[in-house]
Amino acid sequence: MDLLTITGLAMLVLWGAGTFAFEAPGIIHLFLSLGVFLIVLGAVKRAQRARKAK
Repeated sequence: MDLLTITGLAMLVLWGAGTFAFEAPGIIHLFLSLGVFLIVLGAVKRAQRARKAK
């Protein structure tokens, strides 16, 4: 796993905990958006590195 994926997963965990613990204020949903974005970006970067290696 690379740093982008780990950071994205951490943000999703924070979002999940914040949603139930703090009654989901608006700013907590930023963690959901950023977490998913970072996971997708990490997957794209990994695919690019794999393509260049061939």
